[in-house]
Amino acid sequence: MAANDKISRFAPPTAPSSPLPAYQLFHNKTRAFVYGLQPRACQGMLDFDFICKRTTPSVAAIIYPFGGQFVSKMYWGTKETLLPVYQTVEKAVSKHPEVDVVVNFASSRSVYSSTMELLEFPQIKTIAIIAEGVPERRAREILFKAKEKGVTIIGPATVGGIKPGCFKIGNTGGMMDNIVASKLYRPGSVGYVSKSGGMSNELNNIIAQTTDGVYEGIAIGGDRYPGTTFIDHLLRYEADPGCKILLLLGEVGGVEEYRVIEAVKAGKITKPIVAWAIGTCASMFTTEVQFGHAGSFANSQLETAKAKNAAMKAAGFYVPDTFEDMPAVLSDLYKSLVKQGVIIPKPEPEAPKIPIDYAWAQELGLIRKPAAFISTISDDRGQELLYAGMPITEVFKDNIGIGGVMSLLWFRRRLPDYASKFLEMVLMLTADHGPAVSGAMNTIITTRAGKDLISSLVSGLLTIGTRFGGALDGAAQEFTAAMDKGLSPRQFVDTMRKQNKLIPGIGHKIKSRNNPDMRVELVKEFVRKNFPSTKLLDYALAVETVTTSKKDNLILNVDGCIAVCFVDLLRYCGAFTPEEAEDYLKMGVLNGLFVLGRSIGLIAHHLDQKRLRTGLYRHPWDDITYLLPTVDSLGGTSRVEVNV
Repeated sequence: MAANDKISRFAPPTAPSSPLPAYQLFHNKTRAFVYGLQPRACQGMLDFDFICKRTTPSVAAIIYPFGGQFVSKMYWGTKETLLPVYQTVEKAVSKHPEVDVVVNFASSRSVYSSTMELLEFPQIKTIAIIAEGVPERRAREILFKAKEKGVTIIGPATVGGIKPGCFKIGNTGGMMDNIVASKLYRPGSVGYVSKSGGMSNELNNIIAQTTDGVYEGIAIGGDRYPGTTFIDHLLRYEADPGCKILLLLGEVGGVEEYRVIEAVKAGKITKPIVAWAIGTCASMFTTEVQFGHAGSFANSQLETAKAKNAAMKAAGFYVPDTFEDMPAVLSDLYKSLVKQGVIIPKPEPEAPKIPIDYAWAQELGLIRKPAAFISTISDDRGQELLYAGMPITEVFKDNIGIGGVMSLLWFRRRLPDYASKFLEMVLMLTADHGPAVSGAMNTIITTRAGKDLISSLVSGLLTIGTRFGGALDGAAQEFTAAMDKGLSPRQFVDTMRKQNKLIPGIGHKIKSRNNPDMRVELVKEFVRKNFPSTKLLDYALAVETVTTSKKDNLILNVDGCIAVCFVDLLRYCGAFTPEEAEDYLKMGVLNGLFVLGRSIGLIAHHLDQKRLRTGLYRHPWDDITYLLPTVDSLGGTSRVEVNV
């Protein structure tokens, strides 16, 4: 399959050829902008579209003022699709003339300005304001401007609404499994309106269990000044021939339920209404109670839930005795309308397959796959960082030091304290060896060329190998192999001479038996005092006795001393099996020690040159021997002319 086959592409939709009925806010071709970067809400809307078998996604584009124009990758079913992201409303509107709905996720601080800007574009007919905490004065200004422009406002402080089989606003309906369980993928006969977004999910469930399902549901929001009220949406449902039962879920506070009662009495609403006002428990309190919503506060006896329920029942609403009785009341009404032929149940379609994200499926334990990577040394997923299973707080509590951290991360175990101290000693001894060695020189030259710390450090580290720094690995291998074969020190020296090989870890330009290297003396003193066995060190010193008998400076140097002592540590500290000790040596852990230690010095040289503000380095001519070939005028044989 070509890469492009994995991307779903849709023909550009066109605006409806004829105006929609006033009662119809949403249909199965509704297109919307999502204002704000809300990938989860966008994906939820697209998943709903897909299971409703829409031909095009309901989200046409994202408006995000804080970034340039780009695309956001989403899924259409199991294929990927790209949603354009625009920085301005003007650009989005010009590119998508078919869009008439905006789901505004702007914060309470910016939702006023963004909504007022949206109201300036005539093609926008419905705006859902999700934000909570919108100042009441701003909400009233938005409402006034919207009425002037003929725009329907849902919210503020709302989850939105849903029209099964057609369109859903943002996160309405919850997870996809809940949407399928509530049969919101196809239309039913019950249109509801609620203040609470959370309770709208409960209504979806109740309606699905007791009737043929939801026709449309709107949560107007719990603020004191919602953009639209109960009566606005119930009048739409009354005019919509597809809606057969109206359901009103009010609450304590406000008088909007009485406007619905007046409409019923005036004959403006004739369809049956099941209704309940939440908050009847308020009468049980001896003091005034403010419930969760800003508008759920009774300023008079008329605004109490108990009074509202009584008034609605007197007006002919189907009002249960308690909220728990609402399913039974709704079920009885539905069955009655079916019997009268008002509602004709349709065959139940097959429940759609729910596209599920890989991460979510894995969390639910529905799938498994081999991991691309495995880590056995650290874990950052829990409450605190773990080093080889040891919490970072314990690392500091036990004061294990950098050597202890190295033992956990490099060897996945806690080594004895003397072993950790030895690792720290090695880092200190190998940190630097002056500016003249190749690694330091490379770092200095790179720094003076104006490069950054990482580049300068890497240029120095790249010189480490068999000729610089690599003596540690070589010394460990050669001394270990000789001792394990049972070669005497003399036999080992003779064998290396016959093979025309230098003994790694033996020899020094300056130091000698009479002028010992104090670094070596420090290591020997520490190891003999703390290690349980120094078998390989003793063997190496015996080799030194043989080599120095020939030349005084063929001593066991610091690289060789560290190497053989490290082998003694691996073999005899009791923390490793013989196989593990051998494996770690083959992995190059000794080179790792040198790299880690020498990095300290290389960084120091970089900082030193930066501090001194040294300029670009150019090597002097008189320190270079130039040997160039010359050719005579007749094109004769080349000869080399030496210029020093």
